[in-house]
Amino acid sequence: MSFSAGKDSIVLAHLVLTMIQRGEISPAQLTVQFIDEEAIYPCIEAVAMKWRKMFIMVGASFEWYCIEVRHYNCFNSLENDESYICWDSTKQDVWIRQPPAFAIREHRLLKSRIDSYQDFLPRVCNDGITITGVRMSESLQRLTYMATMTSARHAISKRGGMFPVYDWRDTDVWRYLHDNAIDIPEVYLYLWQTGHKKQNLRISQFFSIDTARSLVKMNEYYPDLMERIIRREPNAYIAALYWDSEMFGRSSQRRKELEVDITPAKDYKSELLRMFHNMEVYFTTPEKMKVASKYRKLFINISVFATDRDMKELYEALVKGDPKLRSYRAIYQNIYTRYLHEAVLQEGGQPR
Repeated sequence: MSFSAGKDSIVLAHLVLTMIQRGEISPAQLTVQFIDEEAIYPCIEAVAMKWRKMFIMVGASFEWYCIEVRHYNCFNSLENDESYICWDSTKQDVWIRQPPAFAIREHRLLKSRIDSYQDFLPRVCNDGITITGVRMSESLQRLTYMATMTSARHAISKRGGMFPVYDWRDTDVWRYLHDNAIDIPEVYLYLWQTGHKKQNLRISQFFSIDTARSLVKMNEYYPDLMERIIRREPNAYIAALYWDSEMFGRSSQRRKELEVDITPAKDYKSELLRMFHNMEVYFTTPEKMKVASKYRKLFINISVFATDRDMKELYEALVKGDPKLRSYRAIYQNIYTRYLHEAVLQEGGQPR
């Protein structure tokens, strides 16, 4: 069972632990796996420690990995290397925190500094069933995958994956946590207090685009946070300078106030054309070029009927970076859904 100490995996962990306590699951058959990404909030580590203790006490195994896996680093988009190596052995003096004494530091199936944890874990788990707290409402990609799996009436994926809470909504998750009085990482409360919407209460390692947006605000609750982060990844200072800009995909009132007097109105279609006509200049790494090529193809396909807002969304997604193509899939879905809806209306039909 994968465990991240986030809200979804806590719900799954509670469900599984309850079944163990009722005698419905044998703890001897369960191995809980936690990938410690080094750049995590203190409360995430504390919650993981708590759940580790509970699973060990009922007789399950708990593997806490502190290994050199590769992550995307949105701050390094300024350089040729857009990656971040967790627990980088060449940077021990600037680690954000120290690994627990019991942590697993290496593994024979790991391609150190090359693998992401999504590459590594399937090798470790290929002889059994994996349980994950993935929910289809989290992203369009997950929705598509889950829809394919359930439409084929499969209870388990071809790779042996099971997703017990795949159809839970955000409200289901929060209600379950509340009704069962389950402790959650306090960073969720801090994010809520700083104005994050419920659907945006997502926690990841510090250098992902989702978390980078909130680092400055979180420094109010963790006073030495930015100092440790910048020591580990010097380019992180750009979050403090530009977090309320298009670089991080922000569309807040604060950004509008900052840009109203100094930024002329943009013709986003023209900006996109300029970028796509000079791909080598704007997209300087193989990964960026790959993503930009997907966007260019979409731009060509929709340019006849896309709105100014569509062009703005395409432009800002490219500027902030979209390594997992989450924004791309969302934009694609929104544009074509609206186009089909309008086409049906024009033909005098009723939209579904």
